[in-house]
Amino acid sequence: MTAATASTPPAPRCALCDGVGGLAVWESDWMRLVRADEALHPATYRLVWQRHVAEFTDLPRLQRLACMDALVLVEQELRAALQPHKLNLASLGNLVPHLHWHVIPRWEWDAHWPQAVWAAPQRGPDDARLQAVRERLPQLDRRLQAALALRFDPGATAQITRE
Repeated sequence: MTAATASTPPAPRCALCDGVGGLAVWESDWMRLVRADEALHPATYRLVWQRHVAEFTDLPRLQRLACMDALVLVEQELRAALQPHKLNLASLGNLVPHLHWHVIPRWEWDAHWPQAVWAAPQRGPDDARLQAVRERLPQLDRRLQAALALRFDPGATAQITRE
């Protein structure tokens, strides 16, 4: 080992570069949509940029526009399919500095309402309502995949990819 190699720190590992980051729903060359399947928020999706960049402003203009277009489409589909009281969008990346957006439908009955999903729960889970949401997710995954494929790759055949 050379002196230069010994002093060079290893590249940090990135969970979103090393793995899918959830249940794969759709992907393109630029981005992918995964369902996070959080226990108390099973309809949480993440729009993940394929290439490792930390900030939205690291993307060229055309890619920023495509990312926002995809984010709007995902929000619209979730609102139409699930009718949440509110839909939260977040791009934090403090622990995983790889550009990704959280798309989180919220209901007044959810365990964290009205606080953020990362805050302490405000009440116990409503298991019956959570199960009702879970039962709708396979159809929603197909709907999201078809809408994203039509928008970003109109010649592609819509197929759901599973991890």
